[in-house]
Amino acid sequence: MADFDYSSLKSVGTDVVISPNAEIRRPQIVSIGSHVAIDTACITTAAEIADYVHIGPYVTVIGGPKARLGMGHFTNLAAGCRVICGSDRFMGEGLIGPASIPDEFKDKLKLAPVILEDFANVGTNAVIMPGVTLAQGSVIGACSLVTHSTEPWTVYVGVPARPLKARSREKMLRYAAEMGYVIAAK
Repeated sequence: MADFDYSSLKSVGTDVVISPNAEIRRPQIVSIGSHVAIDTACITTAAEIADYVHIGPYVTVIGGPKARLGMGHFTNLAAGCRVICGSDRFMGEGLIGPASIPDEFKDKLKLAPVILEDFANVGTNAVIMPGVTLAQGSVIGACSLVTHSTEPWTVYVGVPARPLKARSREKMLRYAAEMGYVIAAK
């Protein structure tokens, strides 16, 4: 299998490894920072990815130019996550499904970015819905469903995801600063 075509991306930093099995749709609007790994069978659309980011295997990001994924420094999407930046509303306002349905017959869409602020991380098989911001340092537990934005430095679990406990930040902020990333705590 051929290597991934990095030249198709809007921009790409150094030390970036993208699996040849990854599918990046609309690569011309995808920006990737440095020290990034995108694993096998990942499917993504419009994205802005900062430095030191890992997107695990079998992650799916659904969106487009008006519904993008933003990932800050030191963020992670673990294996099997689903990030939904754009979706039909399923309210009976039109036909649901393929893009080939004429616009006048389509269901209304919810198109909104999903943002992972610096140090936010998502556990295996979690689902993040449109318009959610995972605040700085927040963590989403495995198999959780996130329908609302989170508070900084908090661990969330469940369906729907609810706060479980606070997360320590001092060591992560210090390590990031030692690596040249001075990030103000929120």
